[in-house]
Amino acid sequence: MEVPLAGLPSGVRIHEVGARDGLQNEKATVPTEVKAEFVHRLAAAGLSTIEATSFVHPAWVPQLADAAELVPLLADLASDPGMRLPVLVPNQRGLERALELGVREIAVFGSATESFAKANLNRTVDESLAMFEPVVARARAEGLRVRGYLSMCFGDPWEGPVPVGQVASVARRLHAMGCSELSLGDTIGVATPGHVVTLLDELTGSGVPVGELAVHFHDTYGQALSNTLAALGRGVTVVDASAGGLGGCPYAKSATGNLATEDLVWMLQGLGIRTGVDLVRLSATSAWMAEQLGRPSPSRTVRALTHREQ
Repeated sequence: MEVPLAGLPSGVRIHEVGARDGLQNEKATVPTEVKAEFVHRLAAAGLSTIEATSFVHPAWVPQLADAAELVPLLADLASDPGMRLPVLVPNQRGLERALELGVREIAVFGSATESFAKANLNRTVDESLAMFEPVVARARAEGLRVRGYLSMCFGDPWEGPVPVGQVASVARRLHAMGCSELSLGDTIGVATPGHVVTLLDELTGSGVPVGELAVHFHDTYGQALSNTLAALGRGVTVVDASAGGLGGCPYAKSATGNLATEDLVWMLQGLGIRTGVDLVRLSATSAWMAEQLGRPSPSRTVRALTHREQ
């Protein structure tokens, strides 16, 4: 039953991260052909933005070492002008590999804190931004869309709560660099709605348009949906989610799964907010992937719908 709430957007674009952020945190390496089928099934369920993989060094994320083999298997989807298949690139070499394969959209992954920048990139925040600058400039010159991920926006496992001003400062630098979309990450899942609203207000008040902001919540303390609702109330219309709730972060051991795409779609449908996603088909896709991984889906909506069908 749809019961709208005042002050929310009429539509939301879901930035699906299960194929990249989800699978990179699995202990087992998923075969390339299974990854390709996963992306195709996600697209068939109505998701129009699917982050496909990451061009990182295999030693860092061995689960995604097959990026160059996977991208050609998605050529049919990439040829659709309404389909977006961004990839994560860590540096100029990663960008070169992506360009060679005809990728049209990339993302860079920064940190709001020094501790995580060191753990994830072995650099300071300033050094990591300096590394991204030529990557973003080259990508923009080649006509690519560029997204900037900013992790540890609310809390850091080493540093604790992260000051809003500190996050906003790094976010503004990524935006000024040329990232046309900034994804604000609650990497360890400690945010609560008031904190979310405060950070969004800080950014929009300092000149970053809300239309260029996305949110990326983890559900460690069960707050991902409430935080998403708070962000929607501030005008955010892009929400990151992972099919079946796959994923976490290999460099932050306290990070549990991402917000499950199915749980997000269930809430948005109830609010009458358009997503273009077929929830039944998406849930079936996540149940299928859970079978490939040999464990149940952590998504409550997937479990509920699967149980209802039995």
